[in-house]
Amino acid sequence: MEHVSGVGMINVDILYTGIERIPNEGEEIYSKEFDIQLGGGIPATMINLARLGVPTELCTFLGDDMFSNYAKTQLERYHTSYHNIYNGSGMPVAITSIITTQRDRTFISYRNHFTLHEEDQDKIYDKLKGAKIADMQLGYLEVYKRLKEDGTILVFDVGWEDGMSLEKYSEYLKLADYFTPNQKEALEITKTNNLQDAAEKLKEYFDQVIIKLDKNGCMLVEGDTTHIIPPLENIKAVDATGAGDAFLSGFIYGLYHNYDVKDAILFGNITGGLCVEGIGCLTRYVNEKELLEIAEKHRNKIR
Repeated sequence: MEHVSGVGMINVDILYTGIERIPNEGEEIYSKEFDIQLGGGIPATMINLARLGVPTELCTFLGDDMFSNYAKTQLERYHTSYHNIYNGSGMPVAITSIITTQRDRTFISYRNHFTLHEEDQDKIYDKLKGAKIADMQLGYLEVYKRLKEDGTILVFDVGWEDGMSLEKYSEYLKLADYFTPNQKEALEITKTNNLQDAAEKLKEYFDQVIIKLDKNGCMLVEGDTTHIIPPLENIKAVDATGAGDAFLSGFIYGLYHNYDVKDAILFGNITGGLCVEGIGCLTRYVNEKELLEIAEKHRNKIR
């Protein structure tokens, strides 16, 4: 059966919400609410795709520590097929404490930077090959090259980081069939001051340039034509964590089922838009039936 594949580290988010301010050194503040969830990244996209009924194969890194064991139970709970590549003795999952106030969010994170060997890359490819679509991120370039040769559709996404540039991502952009930056990332990567100039730069790599416009929807540039795919209306945003990963799940759902790219973006706007109505990456979501019903109501607004 055709599937969607991805490789990425598991994030476990420890969420503190309902506080008025961040404590100073030496102070203790109690939050009104607390939760532990799986965080963002490719695993979150794979979970949301599984919720939409799309077969997925995830390669990730899990140990014998308490957070890895928590991640295993959550992946099983969400019916997300995974393959553990890690064989070390450390804790290979990332941990993030997120403190949310009425104004913004603050993060404290831990990540174990372990080394992947050539045989690990071979193992990842063996688990992911045969995919119709692969969700790309930085790293694993040789795996993506082999998947591309197999005919897999590659969707590349990035998160904000210092030093973003076309040169830094060039090898990935040349491989990818689709690239989904948000507007801040697109401007920084292309070193331009407006989105049309950014789109012109990205046309060197893509016939269909996609730039997410946050609460304003998404821009699609095809040749000399610019389309605006609208956002959902009346969204009550409480937490933007994981919105980009949720967008990817809807977008990839559309590609998987051979929809037009504008419809795929509309699906992404729906899944990404609804995500921000819940605390954490995986709280607010839609199933396949709900997604299609919402999309039908909004399709005539695409321009």
